[in-house]
Amino acid sequence: MHPTPTAPAEVAARAPDTVVPPATAAAAPSSSAAPALASLAAAGFLAACGGGSGGDPAGPAPDGSAMGGGGSSPGTGTPGTDGGTAAAAPTSEEAARFLLQAQFSATDDEIAAVRAQGYAAWLAQQFAQPIGTTGADWLTQRGYGVANADTRYHNASYPADYMLWAQLFTERDAVRKRVALALSEIMVVSTTGLNQTWPAFLAAGYWDVLNQHALGNFRALLEAVTLNPGMGVYLNVLGSQKEDARTGRQPDENYAREVMQLFTLGLYRLNADGTEQRDASGNRIETYGPSDVSHLARVFTGYDYDRSQNQSFTVGTSTVSGPQQAVRPMVLVASRHSTLAATFLGTTVAAGAAGDAALKTALDTLFNHPNVAPFIGRQLIQRLVTSNPSPAYVARVAAAFADNGSGVRGDLRAVVAAILLDPEARGAAGLSGPAFGRLREPMVRFVQWGRTFGLRSARGSWKLGDLSDPATRLGQSPLRSPSVFNFFRPGYVPPSTALASAGQVAPEFQIVTESSVGGYLNFMQNAIRNGLFVNAPDLPQNNASNTSNGFDITCDYAALLPLVADANALVRKAALLLSAGQVPAATQARIAQALAATPVTATSSAAAQLNRVAAAVLLVMACPAYLVQK
Repeated sequence: MHPTPTAPAEVAARAPDTVVPPATAAAAPSSSAAPALASLAAAGFLAACGGGSGGDPAGPAPDGSAMGGGGSSPGTGTPGTDGGTAAAAPTSEEAARFLLQAQFSATDDEIAAVRAQGYAAWLAQQFAQPIGTTGADWLTQRGYGVANADTRYHNASYPADYMLWAQLFTERDAVRKRVALALSEIMVVSTTGLNQTWPAFLAAGYWDVLNQHALGNFRALLEAVTLNPGMGVYLNVLGSQKEDARTGRQPDENYAREVMQLFTLGLYRLNADGTEQRDASGNRIETYGPSDVSHLARVFTGYDYDRSQNQSFTVGTSTVSGPQQAVRPMVLVASRHSTLAATFLGTTVAAGAAGDAALKTALDTLFNHPNVAPFIGRQLIQRLVTSNPSPAYVARVAAAFADNGSGVRGDLRAVVAAILLDPEARGAAGLSGPAFGRLREPMVRFVQWGRTFGLRSARGSWKLGDLSDPATRLGQSPLRSPSVFNFFRPGYVPPSTALASAGQVAPEFQIVTESSVGGYLNFMQNAIRNGLFVNAPDLPQNNASNTSNGFDITCDYAALLPLVADANALVRKAALLLSAGQVPAATQARIAQALAATPVTATSSAAAQLNRVAAAVLLVMACPAYLVQK
């Protein structure tokens, strides 16, 4: 299957810098999958989409951070940004745009809530949403916390995928989940690299840490990430020991390097607006050097599982520890901790310092480094709003990180509010600005579809596995990054494109290929129309002979089915909910014309009505104006 070239009409409607390269344009769906849907879509697909000619309670967070966000962040109360205080209530399109940056979906009820409350008040209400079922609890409730010779869940990673999809599709704290997912792409742990006992619980424990602290304080997040056994396994803190002159052993440097390069500072010194500092010769200035890495690594020695709460299981002739150690913070074994002095980033931990004191000094040093605010702020803007924020936008967000308005540094509620309420995020200029916006990640598109249209697992098993295969699935799956460098780099530039000529980045395009474009469309075509087929949805493990095998995971499309007889109204509603109305009217008209080629009325069969709804959703989700979120 070959991608269809981008339509001249779409190119003309959008500046060259944001045009989806040919490799990402819509591809025709496979005729072998969902024939009824394919017959509806094929007639107008090229014309329509690019071818042819046209936790925390209100108040302080559990870790002690201030509420922030609502009243003290940049953008709050600014004319044109509050949507209900200093400015007129947002339109449905403006509310949907805000929602699709803040979380995963913009349903009718969510749009109405934002319009009634305004952006800041709605966001403060979401910040107060408690954390629901944790990932570890979900696994336990579904029966995955038991070790035996038949199921061998203690060696299985796939339950983590089920858990993550269930969390992303069903939990009420959607803003927290969206921020946690963004953080998972900055402070990366991949289930693929958790090669120890209870990998699913190691992944769940890490996901729970991100959720617990996503709207808390960055300093507490940094400590929780450092002591998390999933991170300990992934980047080798767990088991790293002090130096031994007899054997030549040295502390493992993996985490020390990545916590600076990827989680806090970056490679080069930054100004407060995220631009790089230069020396007198115009050269970039490195943030740290090899000595900083080797000395910081000494601080992260001596940590191991906390086995104090373990239960155990007998599996054959072996005894297997329970999953409790996979979700509890690691503990320090003092005899394995380096007592050498450690000097890094201008700070020295004295020789013989206690391990807990050394860790506090190290994390405080990282947290207070001037790079952290612009480095983390810019990446969160990229994940939520736009790939190329202006330096002024980054500076405003970095200022919220440095001080939430109450003298607190690192308040992530203030940071998220600053990102979402900023005039650059809310202003209409971005809708036509050639440098504004971001390519929606495949897994975010998938979750958006499900949350928008009532996706449910009938038996609550959510057996959606690893969807990373780009040829047949999404090409991306939560906590399944191929490396610590995430699915894509924040500074990725698609080569030989207008973006490259303009000096702009497009991180998500690093995972876009001809195979991934076709794979996404084929996968979504089947999912949108039929749902997801599940083996043994009533059981934790798969069983091909189970009598309940079938499409356990399906959408109800309650928002669209009442409009099925009116193709124009149907497409208009789908475009509002999925793209905040950003699919151009001409494109919407072409999609409606394609749908009208197969007449459907209110008295048509349920299958015919579902075919039309599914075709409308697929065609909108294939359009460049949907794929590029503004």
